[in-house]
Amino acid sequence: MSRIGKKPVGLPSGVSASVSGQTIEVTGPKGTRTFTATDDVTLTLADNAVSVIPRGKSKRARQQWGMSRSMVANLVTGVSTGFKRELEIQGVGYRANAQGAVLKLALGYSHDVDFDVPAGVTVTTPKNTEIIVEGIDQQLVGQVAANIREWRAPEPYKGKGIRYKGEYIFRKEGKKK
Repeated sequence: MSRIGKKPVGLPSGVSASVSGQTIEVTGPKGTRTFTATDDVTLTLADNAVSVIPRGKSKRARQQWGMSRSMVANLVTGVSTGFKRELEIQGVGYRANAQGAVLKLALGYSHDVDFDVPAGVTVTTPKNTEIIVEGIDQQLVGQVAANIREWRAPEPYKGKGIRYKGEYIFRKEGKKK
């Protein structure tokens, strides 16, 4: 039995959902998102909550049960409050500047890196050493943040690079003479 799958996903005020077959469409103040579940589960809408019920006792049905419930919960969270990932830049001369749909990164290379921000995600830079990635799609927000971090991942000796806010970097001791 899936402990996650058993709980129905409640819809907060301002968020509405419609189920048609295996597809659920959730609309809220931040936008509209859809999810199509596999044939192993059934989506039902009752009492202002969405329930996911497995069809059968197979292993795949049990796997899809919890996963589908999590996906529906992420849709509801995305259209009501949205998702946010914060990045920090550490290093002398390393900085970022958001200019419309392009994020300019100075990361110690011979040239600045121009990162094109995909549609559905907004990138802001409150300080030139902070990057905030926001959107209604959790997977897309996380992927964009990972792609930005990939340009200069934090190194273990000085800790220079782009890291997630609050991320712990295991530090190594340098060579000794």
